Amino acid sequence: MIQRTLVICSAGLLSMTAHAESLVPSPSVPNIAFDDGWAFTVGAALEYESEYDGSDDYGVEFEPAIGLQYRSGNQAWFLEGQELGWRARARDQWLLQAGLRFEGGREESESDALTGLGDTDDELMAMVEIRRGFGANWDNWVAGRVMAGGSDIGALGVLAAGHTFGANPRGTGIDVFAFTTFGSSAFINRDFGVNEDQSAGSGLPVTDIDGGYRSIGIGVIGRWELGNRWQFIGEAGYEKYSDDIADSPIALDDYEAEVGFSALYVF
Repeated sequence: MIQRTLVICSAGLLSMTAHAESLVPSPSVPNIAFDDGWAFTVGAALEYESEYDGSDDYGVEFEPAIGLQYRSGNQAWFLEGQELGWRARARDQWLLQAGLRFEGGREESESDALTGLGDTDDELMAMVEIRRGFGANWDNWVAGRVMAGGSDIGALGVLAAGHTFGANPRGTGIDVFAFTTFGSSAFINRDFGVNEDQSAGSGLPVTDIDGGYRSIGIGVIGRWELGNRWQFIGEAGYEKYSDDIADSPIALDDYEAEVGFSALYVF
């Protein structure tokens, strides 16, 4: 689970052509509503990533990309990928956002390595995030996010700090950031634990991991515009798991990496 993470050389065609400003001038915060009212995007995303958290098998996924925002001044309501929520820019240098996040489950059929473990259910989590920008265009920023759900999934905390190259009021440029995550026991064991029933079905040893430090990683997100209607997003990330997770029989690799590219048309 790399949090919000291909440096891509931008062609001369990718340029800032409109005068309206983004709600938050940061490539890692989606911005499609540059004026008050509704904005809608449709496009496609191509991702190369692990088949599941801890897998050593990687594959390419191609899927539609849809986004919806309603902006009113310095606040916006949004539906973006797996998240539905509200965000606002306060006192110019603060971003507050809250909402719901859909966390997909895991199917036993995804890999032979999961045989006997059963399926992991999808879950809905609440999320809250605070970000502080530094500089007129948020060239530097720090952020904290907390996500929490029911007892089956628990909670996850994320701390991040980043720098934006080519920062500007439109929110294009390249964000480079470092992050670390902390999870409850329930959250970590959902992906990497093996309970007694799963052990009996799979032959893997019972594994119960304590909550606490989960991972550390780096990410890159680039966002560019072509005219007023097209956005192009490239992202890459690397996440190194804690030693306790690396020792899990489910974690065939002690890290996760991903690369992705999206093209969006804004209505």
